[in-house]
Amino acid sequence: MLDLEQLRGLVSKDEIETVVVGFTDHYGRLLGKRFDAEMFVEEICSHGAHACDYLLTVDMEMAPVPGYRFANWELGYGDFHLVPDLGTLRLASWLDKTALVLCDVRSEKTHDLVGVAPRSILRRQVDAASALGYSSFAATELEHYLFRTSYRDAARQGYRDLEPAGWYLEDYHVLQGTRTESFHAAARRHLKLSGVPVETSKGEWGQGQHELNVRYAGALEMADRHVVFKQCLKELAEAAGMSLTFMAKFAADRAGSSCHIHFSLWRDGKNVFEKGGEVFRWFLGGWIAHVPDVMVFYAPTINSYKRYVDASWAPTRLAWSYDNRTAGFRVVGNGQSLRIECRIPGADCNPYLALAASLACGLEGIAARLEPPECFVGDVYAAKNLPRVPYTLRDAVNLFSRSEFTKRAFGDEVVEHYSHFFRTEAAAFDTAVTDWEHKRYFERI
Repeated sequence: MLDLEQLRGLVSKDEIETVVVGFTDHYGRLLGKRFDAEMFVEEICSHGAHACDYLLTVDMEMAPVPGYRFANWELGYGDFHLVPDLGTLRLASWLDKTALVLCDVRSEKTHDLVGVAPRSILRRQVDAASALGYSSFAATELEHYLFRTSYRDAARQGYRDLEPAGWYLEDYHVLQGTRTESFHAAARRHLKLSGVPVETSKGEWGQGQHELNVRYAGALEMADRHVVFKQCLKELAEAAGMSLTFMAKFAADRAGSSCHIHFSLWRDGKNVFEKGGEVFRWFLGGWIAHVPDVMVFYAPTINSYKRYVDASWAPTRLAWSYDNRTAGFRVVGNGQSLRIECRIPGADCNPYLALAASLACGLEGIAARLEPPECFVGDVYAAKNLPRVPYTLRDAVNLFSRSEFTKRAFGDEVVEHYSHFFRTEAAAFDTAVTDWEHKRYFERI
């Protein structure tokens, strides 16, 4: 990590020439500008930057979508203010002579946080926990598929016939992991040099699937690390003539890619979660009870819901257990390391929204003293009587938009805004013609 004076020194010695100033949109993509480093230290670090407010209303193709109150043609698509959070200032060591800083999005007129911006939504929940005397700590475990096909060639090929980095299921296989060590070693090194402490990397269950874990942190800092992690790996793949994907379900016959979330609450430097303890039980009870309400923040795309297949390592039912990977909620660790792992989110989630949802549900559980169901023992996949996660994005957004809990936790503005966003995503798929349709109907109908 860098402080501003360290950055000034590096700029004066021409060791840093560029500063990336960024924030995430609803999809979790890093958007922003590249500034000349001298311009950043002289002006932008104290005054911020500007970007068009349509960026919080666009679809995946960057088309402005009508129907939002926040920004629209009638309002003229003005600017909002990008205010660098200098606590996130760091080297982007995988890029030449570049630093990176993440921003809060604020209103150009009032200078208040923009309520529908993903980082603002998480900030609000972190503040709510803090008001109760809790510090919230989290970790996100991201999985990805790595390919020896470049991004450009993958696009030319219609994302078909890509060459996976590995050719057999490699979960924990050190030999197969060695074959991609040139990539993952670079990822570990650059993340560490860029203020994202790394724990491990390993092969996962799919062909060419990997997991690289970074150390836990405060919830907001963890979401920032997650964003830097994804950007680093994508840009390293681009530079290497490779590609990788964080799709939740890259292929029907392969394991999905998850973003398991680990959460704990702390007070006075100590973990307040204890096995059987009230705070632990109520947080867990609220988290489980409100999964259907916030599912869109864990599974934000049409593709997300293809991952929830029985006996696929992805959870399909709402239950908790100790160290049981068939459960949606797996309790792991002991003493100060005790934490709740939610296995429901996919690798395609926006970390700010997913962590905000998790924290909001847990805090609601504490406020309402919600008890969790009985600890489940056995194969959760075989327990057909347990409630299931929503089947589709359309189902999930209907639950989100109608939920009294989400309106209390996030506010009417956020619920309306994101309901429109997710419905737009679902509608885009409804008009698409897919490979599945060609294969099924082209000749035989």
